[in-house]
Amino acid sequence: MDMANILAAELSNRDDGLAHPSRSKFQRQVQAPTTLAASKRDPRIDVIRGMALLMIFVDHIPGNALGLATLRNFGFSDAAEVFVFLAGMSAMLAYGKAFHQDGTLGGLHRVFRRWGRLYLFHVGLFLTTCLIVLLWTTHYHLQPRFVAPIINAPISGLIRGLLLQALPSYLDILPLYLVLLVAFPLIYFGLRRNLWLALAASATLWLAANLNADLNLPNWINHGRWFFNPFAWQFLFTIGAAFALPAATDKRSVRRISWVAWLCIAYLGFAFLEAAPWADWNLPDLRPIILAAPDKTLLAPLRLLDVLSLAYLLLSSDGLRMLAGRRIFRPLEICGRHSLEVFAVGCIAALLGRLLFRTYGAGIEAQIAINVIGIAMMCVVGLWLEKRRTSRSPGFAWFGGRNNSIWPVFS
Repeated sequence: MDMANILAAELSNRDDGLAHPSRSKFQRQVQAPTTLAASKRDPRIDVIRGMALLMIFVDHIPGNALGLATLRNFGFSDAAEVFVFLAGMSAMLAYGKAFHQDGTLGGLHRVFRRWGRLYLFHVGLFLTTCLIVLLWTTHYHLQPRFVAPIINAPISGLIRGLLLQALPSYLDILPLYLVLLVAFPLIYFGLRRNLWLALAASATLWLAANLNADLNLPNWINHGRWFFNPFAWQFLFTIGAAFALPAATDKRSVRRISWVAWLCIAYLGFAFLEAAPWADWNLPDLRPIILAAPDKTLLAPLRLLDVLSLAYLLLSSDGLRMLAGRRIFRPLEICGRHSLEVFAVGCIAALLGRLLFRTYGAGIEAQIAINVIGIAMMCVVGLWLEKRRTSRSPGFAWFGGRNNSIWPVFS
């Protein structure tokens, strides 16, 4: 049986006793995820997302030695791909339920209310970044770099920034999610009507973006285009949303198929040999062939296959579910649960790290200080928000039980 038939069978046949003759096939598919998700929250998604947030913080500091240990050194993809894939899954679990229970208008209301909150966070990050850079570079008599066009033309720059037409580097993943969230209702109803047709349409748009780099949104800062091309990255988001359908109806999430798992392992092994920074690790170059780094802006095929292989292995692993539920991973799980606030703290901490490295150098003391303090700040904020949330939730055992609600990314 091929993959298409396997996934189709997962979507149509697994109702776990929740089907009703009077309900449509899709209603049974949605109702099962709703009930099961309410009974047991999968800790893997939050743990993986929390880890991705920490890696994004580390990777956003140029010259950070800890960056040699993040995901980008072990394959073609990095934490950004993992984050967008999980965003698609989480959006389906959260807003798919809203559309099913509250109807189209209710679902749209919840999506755009969330969009407004995310937009306000982006504006806050954008303005805070510009202010910190302006004050720091003025005090230390440095030339601003990645926000220099905005500082040099503040009125025009701020207006374009508010309109998502001026995206400073390292502040561009949240605008990408804003665009994807606007597109989610269309993605949701497409997947509801015909899963494979919706995926084919999304793949066609991704392919068009890869064949024509001009199919992108403008970025006034560098007179170029968005670093994360939304026309390409929507495909990964859509695949994540599609993954959430069988994931929610099977307690093991995605069914582990041996030959598919071995193909994924083989591809990830090849990607590791090709992408590892052998010279930076002071090791011999073990690349079997010399390949140019796959384009991140367009989500090149090598990057897409890499993150999908990784996602399949992680989401089909029962062992990982058990491991992710251990207390040692609780801080990561909480960071992933409160991803918006933790992401914002990580962005500011990474900005301060960049400025500290530029001003005082990237010595070992500065490396240790910024990584320890930055990661600690992210975890403390997550733990504080979780404590506030659980203090209003009776019956929750701190570091024991879990919230049973459906969770969106950037919640």
